[in-house]
Amino acid sequence: MLQKLIEIHELIVSKKHKHIKRYLFEKINWNAQAICIAGSRGTGKTTMIIQHYHETYGTSEKALYISADHISVISHGLYEIADTYFKSGGQALYIDEIHKYTNWSVELKSIIDVYSDKQIIISGSSTIALSKSKGDLSRRVVYYELKGLSFREFLLFELKKNYGTISLKNILAHHREKSLEIKKDIPVLKYFKNYLAYGYYPFFTEGVEDYYSKLQNVIEKAVYEDIATSFNLSQPKLPVLKKLLWIIAASEPFTPNIDRISRELGVSRQTVYHYIEYLEQAGFILNIKKHGTGMKAIRKPGKIYMENTGLIKAISEVSGMDSITGTIRETFFANQLNTVTSITIPEKTDFFVKNKFSFEIGGKNKSFSQISELENSYLALDDIEVGFGRKIPLYLFGFLY
Repeated sequence: MLQKLIEIHELIVSKKHKHIKRYLFEKINWNAQAICIAGSRGTGKTTMIIQHYHETYGTSEKALYISADHISVISHGLYEIADTYFKSGGQALYIDEIHKYTNWSVELKSIIDVYSDKQIIISGSSTIALSKSKGDLSRRVVYYELKGLSFREFLLFELKKNYGTISLKNILAHHREKSLEIKKDIPVLKYFKNYLAYGYYPFFTEGVEDYYSKLQNVIEKAVYEDIATSFNLSQPKLPVLKKLLWIIAASEPFTPNIDRISRELGVSRQTVYHYIEYLEQAGFILNIKKHGTGMKAIRKPGKIYMENTGLIKAISEVSGMDSITGTIRETFFANQLNTVTSITIPEKTDFFVKNKFSFEIGGKNKSFSQISELENSYLALDDIEVGFGRKIPLYLFGFLY
Protein backbone atom coordinates (compact mmCIF):
# COMPACT_ATOMS: atom_id res chain seq x y z
CA MET A 1 0.00 0.00 0.00
CA LEU A 2 2.63 2.56 1.07
CA GLN A 3 4.84 1.93 -1.93
CA LYS A 4 2.06 2.79 -4.37
CA LEU A 5 1.15 5.95 -2.40
CA ILE A 6 4.80 7.02 -2.28
CA GLU A 7 5.06 6.64 -6.09
CA ILE A 8 2.02 8.91 -6.51
CA HIS A 9 3.47 11.31 -3.92
CA GLU A 10 6.77 11.61 -5.81
CA LEU A 11 4.95 12.27 -9.09
CA ILE A 12 2.84 15.08 -7.59
CA VAL A 13 5.47 16.87 -5.49
CA SER A 14 7.89 17.01 -8.42
CA LYS A 15 5.38 18.99 -10.50
CA LYS A 16 3.90 21.40 -7.98
CA HIS A 17 6.94 23.11 -6.48
CA LYS A 18 6.72 26.80 -7.43
CA HIS A 19 9.03 29.34 -5.85
CA ILE A 20 6.47 32.15 -5.53
CA LYS A 21 4.59 31.95 -2.25
CA ARG A 22 1.09 33.26 -1.71
CA TYR A 23 0.25 35.90 0.91
CA LEU A 24 -1.19 33.30 3.30
CA PHE A 25 1.98 31.21 3.54
CA GLU A 26 3.67 33.49 6.06
CA LYS A 27 0.48 33.90 8.11
CA ILE A 28 0.06 30.19 8.82
CA ASN A 29 1.36 28.74 12.07
CA TRP A 30 3.12 25.81 10.44
CA ASN A 31 4.14 24.49 13.87
CA ALA A 32 0.55 23.58 14.74
CA GLN A 33 -0.20 19.87 14.92
CA ALA A 34 -3.25 20.02 12.66
CA ILE A 35 -3.83 22.65 9.98
CA CYS A 36 -6.69 23.08 7.50
CA ILE A 37 -6.33 25.28 4.41
CA ALA A 38 -9.69 25.91 2.77
CA GLY A 39 -10.43 27.94 -0.33
CA SER A 40 -12.18 27.98 -3.67
CA ARG A 41 -11.04 25.66 -6.42
CA GLY A 42 -8.01 26.95 -8.29
CA THR A 43 -6.63 29.33 -5.66
CA GLY A 44 -3.40 27.38 -5.14
CA LYS A 45 -3.92 25.30 -2.00
CA THR A 46 -2.15 22.20 -3.33
CA THR A 47 0.87 24.21 -4.43
CA MET A 48 1.06 25.85 -1.01
CA ILE A 49 1.09 22.64 1.00
CA ILE A 50 3.67 21.09 -1.32
CA GLN A 51 5.84 24.18 -0.95
CA HIS A 52 5.70 23.59 2.79
CA TYR A 53 6.56 19.93 2.27
CA HIS A 54 9.69 20.83 0.30
CA GLU A 55 10.70 23.54 2.76
CA THR A 56 10.16 21.51 5.94
CA TYR A 57 10.43 17.79 5.17
CA GLY A 58 11.63 17.20 1.60
CA THR A 59 11.45 13.41 1.60
CA SER A 60 8.65 10.84 1.60
CA GLU A 61 10.33 9.12 4.56
CA LYS A 62 9.38 12.12 6.70
CA ALA A 63 6.15 13.37 5.08
CA LEU A 64 3.62 11.95 2.65
CA TYR A 65 1.21 13.78 0.31
CA ILE A 66 -2.04 12.01 -0.59
CA SER A 67 -5.22 13.11 -2.33
CA ALA A 68 -8.35 11.94 -0.54
CA ASP A 69 -10.24 11.30 -3.78
CA HIS A 70 -7.64 8.89 -5.18
CA ILE A 71 -8.84 5.30 -5.55
CA SER A 72 -5.94 3.97 -3.46
CA VAL A 73 -6.87 6.25 -0.56
CA ILE A 74 -10.56 5.42 -0.80
CA SER A 75 -9.92 1.67 -0.90
CA HIS A 76 -7.52 1.56 2.07
CA GLY A 77 -9.00 4.35 4.20
CA LEU A 78 -7.47 7.47 5.72
CA TYR A 79 -6.97 6.05 9.19
CA GLU A 80 -5.31 2.86 7.96
CA ILE A 81 -2.95 4.84 5.71
CA ALA A 82 -2.03 7.21 8.54
CA ASP A 83 -1.60 4.32 10.98
CA THR A 84 0.69 2.39 8.62
CA TYR A 85 2.70 5.42 7.57
CA PHE A 86 3.30 6.81 11.05
CA LYS A 87 4.25 3.37 12.39
CA SER A 88 6.80 3.23 9.56
CA GLY A 89 8.48 6.37 10.87
CA GLY A 90 6.62 9.12 9.02
CA GLN A 91 6.35 12.50 10.74
CA ALA A 92 3.66 14.31 8.75
CA LEU A 93 0.72 13.60 6.47
CA TYR A 94 -0.65 16.04 3.87
CA ILE A 95 -4.21 15.19 2.86
CA ASP A 96 -5.51 17.14 -0.15
CA GLU A 97 -9.17 17.44 -1.21
CA ILE A 98 -10.16 15.85 2.10
CA HIS A 99 -13.82 16.85 1.76
CA LYS A 100 -14.21 14.26 -1.02
CA TYR A 101 -13.61 11.41 1.42
CA THR A 102 -16.71 10.02 3.14
CA ASN A 103 -16.79 10.66 6.90
CA TRP A 104 -13.42 12.35 6.69
CA SER A 105 -13.92 14.40 9.85
CA VAL A 106 -14.50 11.29 11.98
CA GLU A 107 -11.34 9.55 10.79
CA LEU A 108 -9.31 12.75 10.93
CA LYS A 109 -10.32 13.29 14.54
CA SER A 110 -9.10 9.79 15.41
CA ILE A 111 -5.80 10.28 13.56
CA ILE A 112 -5.13 13.56 15.38
CA ASP A 113 -5.97 12.10 18.79
CA VAL A 114 -4.00 8.86 18.40
CA TYR A 115 -0.95 10.42 16.73
CA SER A 116 -0.70 13.62 18.74
CA ASP A 117 3.06 13.84 18.06
CA LYS A 118 2.59 13.83 14.27
CA GLN A 119 1.60 16.70 11.98
CA ILE A 120 -1.55 16.60 9.84
CA ILE A 121 -2.11 19.22 7.14
CA ILE A 122 -5.36 19.07 5.17
CA SER A 123 -6.84 21.13 2.36
CA GLY A 124 -10.11 21.21 0.49
CA SER A 125 -11.85 23.19 -2.21
CA SER A 126 -15.31 22.88 -0.68
CA THR A 127 -15.33 25.67 1.89
CA ILE A 128 -18.90 24.60 2.68
CA ALA A 129 -17.97 21.07 3.74
CA LEU A 130 -14.91 22.24 5.65
CA SER A 131 -16.77 24.99 7.50
CA LYS A 132 -19.46 22.50 8.54
CA SER A 133 -16.80 20.40 10.27
CA LYS A 134 -15.24 23.38 11.99
CA GLY A 135 -17.37 23.08 15.11
CA ASP A 136 -16.40 19.44 15.71
CA LEU A 137 -12.69 19.94 14.99
CA SER A 138 -12.08 23.53 16.09
CA ARG A 139 -10.19 22.48 19.23
CA ARG A 140 -7.94 20.20 17.20
CA VAL A 141 -7.47 21.98 13.87
CA VAL A 142 -6.31 25.51 13.03
CA TYR A 143 -8.33 26.80 10.05
CA TYR A 144 -7.16 29.19 7.31
CA GLU A 145 -8.82 30.36 4.10
CA LEU A 146 -6.85 31.06 0.93
CA LYS A 147 -8.35 33.73 -1.32
CA GLY A 148 -7.48 34.36 -4.95
CA LEU A 149 -4.62 36.56 -6.10
CA SER A 150 -4.53 40.22 -5.14
CA PHE A 151 -3.41 42.63 -7.85
CA ARG A 152 -0.02 42.79 -6.10
CA GLU A 153 0.32 39.00 -6.28
CA PHE A 154 -0.76 39.01 -9.92
CA LEU A 155 2.16 41.34 -10.71
CA LEU A 156 4.45 39.01 -8.76
CA PHE A 157 3.33 36.01 -10.84
CA GLU A 158 3.20 37.90 -14.15
CA LEU A 159 6.30 40.08 -13.92
CA LYS A 160 8.27 38.53 -11.01
CA LYS A 161 8.13 41.97 -9.36
CA ASN A 162 7.46 42.07 -5.62
CA TYR A 163 6.20 45.51 -4.57
CA GLY A 164 5.24 44.44 -1.06
CA THR A 165 1.90 44.96 0.64
CA ILE A 166 0.60 48.45 1.45
CA SER A 167 -1.67 48.90 4.46
CA LEU A 168 -4.93 50.83 4.15
CA LYS A 169 -3.46 53.47 6.44
CA ASN A 170 -0.49 53.97 4.11
CA ILE A 171 -2.66 53.99 1.00
CA LEU A 172 -4.75 56.82 2.43
CA ALA A 173 -1.76 58.81 3.66
CA HIS A 174 0.89 58.10 1.01
CA HIS A 175 -0.93 56.93 -2.11
CA ARG A 176 0.70 59.53 -4.37
CA GLU A 177 4.25 58.44 -3.51
CA LYS A 178 3.34 54.75 -3.79
CA SER A 179 1.61 55.13 -7.15
CA LEU A 180 4.47 57.26 -8.56
CA GLU A 181 6.93 54.46 -7.72
CA ILE A 182 4.79 51.87 -9.49
CA LYS A 183 4.01 54.12 -12.49
CA LYS A 184 7.72 54.70 -13.14
CA ASP A 185 8.33 50.97 -13.23
CA ILE A 186 5.46 49.49 -15.26
CA PRO A 187 2.42 50.49 -17.38
CA VAL A 188 0.24 49.77 -14.36
CA LEU A 189 -3.17 50.45 -15.94
CA LYS A 190 -2.46 47.90 -18.66
CA TYR A 191 -1.73 45.20 -16.10
CA PHE A 192 -4.65 46.24 -13.92
CA LYS A 193 -7.01 45.76 -16.86
CA ASN A 194 -5.53 42.29 -17.41
CA TYR A 195 -5.91 41.45 -13.73
CA LEU A 196 -9.59 42.40 -13.71
CA ALA A 197 -10.13 40.11 -16.69
CA TYR A 198 -8.12 37.02 -15.78
CA GLY A 199 -5.80 37.61 -12.82
CA TYR A 200 -7.62 36.33 -9.73
CA TYR A 201 -6.90 32.62 -10.09
CA PRO A 202 -3.25 31.49 -10.33
CA PHE A 203 -4.00 29.07 -13.16
CA PHE A 204 -3.77 32.03 -15.58
CA THR A 205 -0.05 31.14 -15.62
CA GLU A 206 -0.94 27.90 -17.44
CA GLY A 207 -2.34 29.88 -20.39
CA VAL A 208 -4.67 32.85 -20.64
CA GLU A 209 -6.43 31.36 -23.67
CA ASP A 210 -7.84 28.53 -21.52
CA TYR A 211 -8.56 30.66 -18.45
CA TYR A 212 -12.30 31.12 -18.87
CA SER A 213 -12.99 27.51 -19.81
CA LYS A 214 -11.13 26.41 -16.67
CA LEU A 215 -13.03 28.93 -14.57
CA GLN A 216 -16.34 27.82 -16.04
CA ASN A 217 -15.37 24.28 -15.07
CA VAL A 218 -14.70 25.52 -11.52
CA ILE A 219 -18.22 26.98 -11.43
CA GLU A 220 -19.81 23.78 -12.71
CA LYS A 221 -17.98 21.56 -10.24
CA ALA A 222 -18.75 23.83 -7.30
CA VAL A 223 -22.47 23.90 -8.18
CA TYR A 224 -23.00 20.27 -9.18
CA GLU A 225 -20.62 18.71 -6.64
CA ASP A 226 -19.95 20.98 -3.64
CA ILE A 227 -23.30 22.75 -3.27
CA ALA A 228 -25.40 19.80 -4.40
CA THR A 229 -23.71 17.41 -1.95
CA SER A 230 -23.43 19.79 1.00
CA PHE A 231 -27.06 20.95 0.89
CA ASN A 232 -28.67 17.79 -0.55
CA LEU A 233 -30.01 19.60 -3.61
CA SER A 234 -31.55 17.45 -6.32
CA GLN A 235 -30.33 17.87 -9.91
CA PRO A 236 -33.49 19.69 -11.13
CA LYS A 237 -32.88 22.47 -8.57
CA LEU A 238 -29.32 23.23 -9.65
CA PRO A 239 -30.12 25.06 -12.93
CA VAL A 240 -32.32 27.42 -10.88
CA LEU A 241 -29.39 28.08 -8.56
CA LYS A 242 -27.18 28.79 -11.57
CA LYS A 243 -29.79 31.16 -12.99
CA LEU A 244 -29.68 33.16 -9.76
CA LEU A 245 -25.90 33.36 -10.10
CA TRP A 246 -26.32 34.57 -13.68
CA ILE A 247 -28.81 37.25 -12.54
CA ILE A 248 -26.34 38.56 -9.95
CA ALA A 249 -23.43 38.56 -12.42
CA ALA A 250 -25.48 40.49 -14.99
CA SER A 251 -26.68 43.16 -12.57
CA GLU A 252 -25.31 46.49 -11.54
CA PRO A 253 -24.34 46.26 -7.85
CA PHE A 254 -27.17 43.98 -6.92
CA THR A 255 -29.63 45.03 -4.21
CA PRO A 256 -31.74 41.89 -3.82
CA ASN A 257 -35.45 42.23 -4.47
CA ILE A 258 -36.51 38.90 -3.06
CA ASP A 259 -40.10 39.08 -4.32
CA ARG A 260 -39.00 39.80 -7.91
CA ILE A 261 -36.36 37.07 -7.87
CA SER A 262 -38.85 34.62 -6.42
CA ARG A 263 -41.26 35.27 -9.28
CA GLU A 264 -38.52 35.18 -11.92
CA LEU A 265 -37.09 31.88 -10.71
CA GLY A 266 -40.44 30.31 -9.86
CA VAL A 267 -39.42 29.43 -6.31
CA SER A 268 -40.45 30.60 -2.85
CA ARG A 269 -38.94 33.59 -1.05
CA GLN A 270 -37.41 31.23 1.50
CA THR A 271 -35.74 29.25 -1.27
CA VAL A 272 -34.21 32.44 -2.68
CA TYR A 273 -32.74 33.26 0.74
CA HIS A 274 -31.35 29.73 0.98
CA TYR A 275 -29.83 29.88 -2.53
CA ILE A 276 -28.14 33.22 -1.79
CA GLU A 277 -26.66 31.65 1.35
CA TYR A 278 -25.44 28.61 -0.61
CA LEU A 279 -23.75 30.78 -3.24
CA GLU A 280 -22.09 32.85 -0.55
CA GLN A 281 -20.78 29.81 1.31
CA ALA A 282 -19.49 28.37 -1.96
CA GLY A 283 -17.41 31.50 -2.52
CA PHE A 284 -19.31 32.77 -5.55
CA ILE A 285 -20.74 35.96 -4.09
CA LEU A 286 -20.05 38.64 -1.50
CA ASN A 287 -23.08 39.69 0.50
CA ILE A 288 -22.11 43.11 1.85
CA LYS A 289 -24.44 44.21 4.64
CA LYS A 290 -26.01 47.62 5.07
CA HIS A 291 -24.26 49.82 7.62
CA GLY A 292 -26.03 49.84 10.96
CA THR A 293 -26.03 48.30 14.39
CA GLY A 294 -27.61 45.23 15.95
CA MET A 295 -30.82 43.75 14.55
CA LYS A 296 -31.45 46.89 12.54
CA ALA A 297 -28.45 46.11 10.34
CA ILE A 298 -29.47 42.47 9.90
CA ARG A 299 -32.92 43.47 8.59
CA LYS A 300 -31.53 45.96 6.08
CA PRO A 301 -30.83 44.58 2.60
CA GLY A 302 -27.27 45.17 1.49
CA LYS A 303 -25.69 44.62 -1.91
CA ILE A 304 -24.58 41.37 -3.48
CA TYR A 305 -21.45 41.28 -5.62
CA MET A 306 -19.76 38.44 -7.42
CA GLU A 307 -16.81 37.26 -5.32
CA ASN A 308 -14.31 38.46 -7.92
CA THR A 309 -14.22 40.15 -11.31
CA GLY A 310 -13.05 37.02 -13.12
CA LEU A 311 -16.34 35.28 -12.31
CA ILE A 312 -18.26 38.13 -13.98
CA LYS A 313 -16.10 37.80 -17.10
CA ALA A 314 -16.42 34.01 -17.18
CA ILE A 315 -20.21 34.09 -16.88
CA SER A 316 -20.47 36.83 -19.52
CA GLU A 317 -18.50 34.55 -21.89
CA VAL A 318 -21.21 31.89 -21.51
CA SER A 319 -24.30 34.10 -21.38
CA GLY A 320 -23.26 36.60 -24.03
CA MET A 321 -24.10 39.52 -21.77
CA ASP A 322 -21.94 42.59 -21.43
CA SER A 323 -20.07 43.10 -18.18
CA ILE A 324 -20.78 46.49 -16.61
CA THR A 325 -17.73 48.67 -16.00
CA GLY A 326 -19.06 50.17 -12.79
CA THR A 327 -19.87 46.73 -11.43
CA ILE A 328 -16.38 45.47 -12.28
CA ARG A 329 -14.81 48.37 -10.38
CA GLU A 330 -16.97 47.98 -7.30
CA THR A 331 -16.53 44.21 -7.30
CA PHE A 332 -12.75 44.63 -7.31
CA PHE A 333 -12.85 47.06 -4.39
CA ALA A 334 -15.25 44.89 -2.37
CA ASN A 335 -13.21 41.76 -3.03
CA GLN A 336 -9.83 43.21 -2.06
CA LEU A 337 -11.07 45.10 1.02
CA ASN A 338 -13.28 42.25 2.26
CA THR A 339 -10.21 40.01 2.41
CA VAL A 340 -8.43 42.19 4.97
CA THR A 341 -11.00 44.29 6.85
CA SER A 342 -14.70 45.07 7.44
CA ILE A 343 -16.83 46.83 4.83
CA THR A 344 -20.51 47.80 4.80
CA ILE A 345 -22.90 49.67 2.52
CA PRO A 346 -23.73 53.17 3.86
CA GLU A 347 -26.62 55.41 2.85
CA LYS A 348 -24.75 58.01 0.79
CA THR A 349 -21.64 56.34 -0.65
CA ASP A 350 -20.59 53.04 -2.18
CA PHE A 351 -18.68 51.60 0.78
CA PHE A 352 -17.95 52.29 4.45
CA VAL A 353 -14.63 50.75 5.54
CA LYS A 354 -13.60 49.91 9.12
CA ASN A 355 -16.59 51.91 10.38
CA LYS A 356 -14.66 55.08 9.61
CA PHE A 357 -13.81 55.69 5.93
CA SER A 358 -16.31 56.45 3.15
CA PHE A 359 -15.45 55.48 -0.43
CA GLU A 360 -17.04 56.31 -3.74
CA ILE A 361 -15.85 54.20 -6.69
CA GLY A 362 -15.72 55.46 -10.27
CA GLY A 363 -13.80 56.51 -13.37
CA LYS A 364 -11.29 59.32 -13.66
CA ASN A 365 -13.99 62.02 -14.07
CA LYS A 366 -15.85 61.10 -10.88
CA SER A 367 -16.41 64.15 -8.64
CA PHE A 368 -16.75 64.67 -4.90
CA SER A 369 -20.38 65.86 -5.23
CA GLN A 370 -21.84 62.86 -3.37
CA ILE A 371 -19.33 62.88 -0.52
CA SER A 372 -18.19 66.51 -0.25
CA GLU A 373 -19.67 66.94 3.21
CA LEU A 374 -18.57 63.57 4.62
CA GLU A 375 -15.60 63.32 6.95
CA ASN A 376 -12.88 60.78 6.03
CA SER A 377 -14.25 60.40 2.50
CA TYR A 378 -12.27 59.33 -0.58
CA LEU A 379 -12.64 58.62 -4.28
CA ALA A 380 -11.15 55.35 -5.57
CA LEU A 381 -10.77 56.01 -9.28
CA ASP A 382 -10.09 53.77 -12.23
CA ASP A 383 -8.11 54.96 -15.29
CA ILE A 384 -5.71 57.14 -13.28
CA GLU A 385 -2.09 56.17 -12.62
CA VAL A 386 -1.41 58.69 -9.86
CA GLY A 387 -3.85 60.34 -7.49
CA PHE A 388 -3.96 63.60 -5.60
CA GLY A 389 -5.40 64.50 -2.21
CA ARG A 390 -8.45 62.32 -1.59
CA LYS A 391 -8.44 60.93 -5.14
CA ILE A 392 -6.74 57.53 -5.03
CA PRO A 393 -5.99 55.16 -7.93
CA LEU A 394 -8.33 52.18 -7.67
CA TYR A 395 -5.58 49.68 -8.45
CA LEU A 396 -3.67 50.58 -5.26
CA PHE A 397 -6.30 48.78 -3.20
CA GLY A 398 -4.98 45.62 -4.84
CA PHE A 399 -1.81 45.91 -2.74
CA LEU A 400 -3.52 45.30 0.60
CA TYR A 401 -2.50 41.62 0.72
